[in-house]
Amino acid sequence: MTSAGAANHMSDKLRMAQYGTKHGHAQGVLRVMLDHPEVDVVGIYEPDTARRKQVENLETWNEVKFVDSPSGFLDDSSVVCVSSEGTNKESLGFTEEIVNAGKHVFYDKPAGDDYQRFERIVEKARNQNTMIQMGYMFRKHDGFERIAEWVLSGFLGQVFQVRAHMSTNVPEKNPEGTQTGREGYAHFKGGIMYDLGGHMLDQIVWLLGRPNRVTHFFQNAASETRGVMDNTLGVLEYGNAIATVDIAAMEARPMARRFEVYGTKGTAIMEPFEPADTIQLTLEEAQAGYEKGINIVNIEDRPRYVDTFAELVRNIKGESQPLRSWDHELLVQETLMRVTGGLTG
Repeated sequence: MTSAGAANHMSDKLRMAQYGTKHGHAQGVLRVMLDHPEVDVVGIYEPDTARRKQVENLETWNEVKFVDSPSGFLDDSSVVCVSSEGTNKESLGFTEEIVNAGKHVFYDKPAGDDYQRFERIVEKARNQNTMIQMGYMFRKHDGFERIAEWVLSGFLGQVFQVRAHMSTNVPEKNPEGTQTGREGYAHFKGGIMYDLGGHMLDQIVWLLGRPNRVTHFFQNAASETRGVMDNTLGVLEYGNAIATVDIAAMEARPMARRFEVYGTKGTAIMEPFEPADTIQLTLEEAQAGYEKGINIVNIEDRPRYVDTFAELVRNIKGESQPLRSWDHELLVQETLMRVTGGLTG
């Protein structure tokens, strides 16, 4: 794809910008953008003046000019892509502005809590041939890629169960200038599941497709902020499989993040998946160079976002196809809304 003004600038670095700074990954994503040799980050817009004053002279942020209006880059045809890095309350609106300006978007998850609005934004981007790459950071993760290959090739047989555990430990109060504490997550149905669940659902629907039925179990187990769901479980039912996602907001560090896939011919258990280390692969019979029984498969620990963002750059330059289709991006968000109660079923 070479839309969004990219065609006139293919011989130069791709000009990009960032809209917002309050997402929990905003600084890290900016670092990845700055480090990419084919990208020139030309501006950041933060609508909250207090937040701007807080961060504009800090490490990484101080390497980019802050602009006084998003029109500084949205109206600039030479800027081809903008990262959407607002809070979970802000980000869908920011993304809509970016798409309406005809730009490609790196959209840090989740995709808001208004599914129909997200559908409309996706449809506009699709029709104008601009991309929205969601910030699901495990799409180029060595372990998840291997497990996906084993599942989709039939190597593990018929998959009948997937279990995903991705808990975290976040403070009760929002850190200064952000909405990333438990009190911030209280704004959304599903609480911590709304914030983090998409990462695991992204992987599960890639393997199994759309679930027939979705249910959830949410608690406030340990938070002073009574409205926040800090202990959450989502259950996805398929015709011949069940997938579960459990996420809590107060697990002791380091969190034991796990991804487990059970099939009739084999089992793959990755613990932890951050930092990536090994997969325990158990096979009914020897195959593809692996022994019958337990195999310990070493995997590469790759930094977050670097490979997925590099793929977005290649997409914009017309050198590769997107990692996920539009239909997949919509399915992940629809499933997240079903799990958190934003959509029924």
